[in-house]
Amino acid sequence: TLECAGNGRARLTPRPVSQPWLDEAVGTADWTGVPLAELLAEAGIAEDAAEAVFTGADHGIERGVEQDYRRALPLATAADPARDVLVAYAMNGAPLPPQHGSPLRLVVPGWYGMAHVKWLRDITLTPTPYTGFQQSVAYRVRQAAEDPGEPVTLIAPRALMVPPGFPDFMSRTRVVRPGRVPLTGRAWSGHGPITRVEVSEDGGAVWTDAELHRDPDHPWAWTAWRTTWTATPGLRHLTVRATDARGNVQPMTQPWNRGGFANNHVQRVEVLCTPATTETAPAATETAPAAAGVV
Repeated sequence: TLECAGNGRARLTPRPVSQPWLDEAVGTADWTGVPLAELLAEAGIAEDAAEAVFTGADHGIERGVEQDYRRALPLATAADPARDVLVAYAMNGAPLPPQHGSPLRLVVPGWYGMAHVKWLRDITLTPTPYTGFQQSVAYRVRQAAEDPGEPVTLIAPRALMVPPGFPDFMSRTRVVRPGRVPLTGRAWSGHGPITRVEVSEDGGAVWTDAELHRDPDHPWAWTAWRTTWTATPGLRHLTVRATDARGNVQPMTQPWNRGGFANNHVQRVEVLCTPATTETAPAATETAPAAAGVV
């Protein structure tokens, strides 16, 4: 599962100045590649190596700085076979498409998307921490411009729900009928497996556990969840939250930061439960006058 570090930043107030992601900047694919740990072992690792620096072919200017896109990983992560870091060349059984970094990209399970360097063209081991723009300036959680901030790394737990029912045209509020309504979704975390997903119909006052469905063959993929909600007439505020194996729980409100990074506050879906209505038109009669010119 890959998630943009800015996923959900458009939910923050005031909105950070960057791409206005809502909740859709996430996806899951089946990746095929060469394990980075094996590649580094074959190339040889110097005794003083501390970090691996990855350079992509994309080149541009950000905040006045002309640069190649470069990110680094601690060698303890890059060279650890258990981390399953890949130099990937295929996605979902087909050659890596250009928009996903063809011919090679890095896939770093559990880390936000900025670490998954695309169009990979160079890997360099360094004895000192890398301090390039994308590492030391961008992708840091900070409250003020002068704050050095904390680096963005592992994905925070998040659960998303497929909005039930159908939308009202103007308000976009979801509409359901009274009775049993299936609720489904996905949950994920970079800190370990999802151990719990809870759903509330009243914005978080009372929670009900959902059923989890993990894929044991894909430990770095999101976890499916489902439950059944008994809807009764009225406006409801469906809320979902996830807990991971380290005990991290999604917050009800998200602390603000300048970049809008790692925003994982709970998803809320406003749902209106209303009884079904039957629309009937007047029956036509032989004596009714024809409406000329009306189609």
